[in-house]
Amino acid sequence: MDLLNTLVDKGLRRELPTRDEALAVLATSDDDVLDVVAAAGKVRRHWFGRRVKLNYLVNLKSGLCPEDCSYCSQRLGSKADILKYTWLKPDQASQAAAAGLAGGAKRVCLVASGRGPTDRDVDRVSDTIKAIKDQNEDVEVCACLGLLSDGQAERLREAGADAYNHNLNTSEGTYGDITTTHTYADRVDTVQKAHAAGLSACSGLIAGMGESDEDLVDVVYSLRELDPDSVPVNFLIPFEGTPLAKEWNLTPQRCLRILAMVRFVCPDVEVRIAGGREVHLRTMQPLALNLANSIFLGDYLTSEGQAGKADLDMIADAGFEVEGAGEVTLPEHRVTAGAGCGAHAEAGCGSHADAGCGSHEGGGVCGSVKVQAEQEQPAEARTDLVAVRRRGAGTDLAPNA
Repeated sequence: MDLLNTLVDKGLRRELPTRDEALAVLATSDDDVLDVVAAAGKVRRHWFGRRVKLNYLVNLKSGLCPEDCSYCSQRLGSKADILKYTWLKPDQASQAAAAGLAGGAKRVCLVASGRGPTDRDVDRVSDTIKAIKDQNEDVEVCACLGLLSDGQAERLREAGADAYNHNLNTSEGTYGDITTTHTYADRVDTVQKAHAAGLSACSGLIAGMGESDEDLVDVVYSLRELDPDSVPVNFLIPFEGTPLAKEWNLTPQRCLRILAMVRFVCPDVEVRIAGGREVHLRTMQPLALNLANSIFLGDYLTSEGQAGKADLDMIADAGFEVEGAGEVTLPEHRVTAGAGCGAHAEAGCGSHADAGCGSHEGGGVCGSVKVQAEQEQPAEARTDLVAVRRRGAGTDLAPNA
């Protein structure tokens, strides 16, 4: 049985691939990318059908962050010409959210720059959650406020938050090269706090920061062990004025391989194509819907995405359908296990040394899928595709949704 058939079978059983198998997906040739997409697409359709969940970002507080994350346009010392403003009032945030919900979004993601919220900030966000849910009873609300202190996740849950996002971003081994003002362990701790409070945990990664294939596999395996319900896959947007402005390492084909690897490792979770899809996937975005079952609608925190209507047209033209507010995103076994949280030990999650994880000695890759002999050439810089957000939250212009 070849590599892709093996991975499909494992994905349908929720069995963790070996590290060698995950690395082999990233190493496949551009000539084989359609075969990789087709195989991972079988896993995606098995657990999520042809539904695409729409999410909408509201940047509650933009810029002015004291952290030094190298990839971020809002970082300490950033020269990026982004919008900078302090906290939106609850009615302003609710109005911004309404545009995304009118466009078909099922989840609103409330994001604020900074190391982490103060207790007063949690009060602000709690008021905002109430304002949004008073107008839209069925909406899911996810908060993304940075590192959480003890008790804050519980307060957000009590206020009506459904989920909490905090990305690992990159592997533990390279985290210190990207950020020095907090640690990888700090991020893991916040995801665990969200889980423990009964929030649906959302945690993902950023690809394209100069990391190796091993780094990508490391972070995705770490995410699998943390067991979030949703895994956003961001592709670095190299903003001018940030330390990673010259990192143009992605091709559309590499982005597809990364998404396929994430799907094989995390077969039954919500895999979301997040920031940078327009910049790096470009005209290959419809293919990516065969791998991910969730996207952001419209604009991002500090950059502009493609028009919301274009997103909806793309979904329909590719033969997919927008997931309705009354539909449950996650497979039943994750929902019944406590809103998708928990160890799922019986399902092949966790360390699972007996499922081919661990040292992987003798866990060689089976199959005949052609592996690239040479390192990919860096992609041509497409700075023309990086557009700083000038509309929506924090402005007087209508949002894109």
